[in-house]
Amino acid sequence: MQSLQHKASEWSGVLTSNAFAIDDTNLFEKLGLQTFISLSTNFYNRVYDDEEEWFHLIFANSDKQIAIQNQYEFLVQRMGGPPLYSQRRGHPALIARHRAFPVTHEAAERWLHHMQQAVDTSSDIDDDSKIKLMNFFRHTAYFIVAGIELKNQNFQMPCKNAPSPCKN
Repeated sequence: MQSLQHKASEWSGVLTSNAFAIDDTNLFEKLGLQTFISLSTNFYNRVYDDEEEWFHLIFANSDKQIAIQNQYEFLVQRMGGPPLYSQRRGHPALIARHRAFPVTHEAAERWLHHMQQAVDTSSDIDDDSKIKLMNFFRHTAYFIVAGIELKNQNFQMPCKNAPSPCKN
């Protein structure tokens, strides 16, 4: 069985080393808190205004302001800043936190479409950081897809001598 990182690289087209190039520089120190707040706000404004009903419905029961806060706190923490997300919500556990949502290849691509637009329109992010961020986002989106698919497969695995799937 392939690792989730390998599957994420395969599906995203981003090598793990490129996805984690964000660790070569402290992007939080380089870009600052306000950049991540603005990026997350820009992104979620696009998501909540999405014209694709199937995608928009994924977020229908989520509070936009909380989604923005969760994302920028996670990004601040992951990009080298203070552990804002973990202090408020605990371990990020990206796969577990996204399991309730239909995170498919199609949804990942739609999510990435909006993130690419948000990154591209951010004048506070230099070109090198934009590349690093998008490689991280692309790889992470498919890491979540792979993790959810794996958990769903394991959930549906039949138990030995059982007529129906068992819960793991």
